[in-house]
Amino acid sequence: MVLIDYKDTRPIYEQIVERFKTLILKNVMRSDEQMPSVRNLAMELSINPNTIQKAYAELERQGFIYTVKGRGSFVSGDSGLVEKRKNEYMEQILALAREVLEIGMSKAELIREIEVL
Repeated sequence: MVLIDYKDTRPIYEQIVERFKTLILKNVMRSDEQMPSVRNLAMELSINPNTIQKAYAELERQGFIYTVKGRGSFVSGDSGLVEKRKNEYMEQILALAREVLEIGMSKAELIREIEVL
């Protein structure tokens, strides 16, 4: 489920956050599904439990999970997260499209390239 790339320059907790965000946004992990326990995931990945705790805290801060005291962490059912992510991607795409147009690509060329997808 979660793999750590030790060649990646990002901190391990950021890799964990990104992986779980991807799993949640792709609906691999469903609303109200229980997250792996901090202790079990730390043992499985052979990393410090504090690293997992930091990743879970960040996921909770961003609204991807919620914690129930004494029971663990669960996937949030917030459908607005997908819309928010789509909007973020659209902003990035539009910024790149503006840059491409500024360096001389025509709108027709850009549209043709997009339609190939």
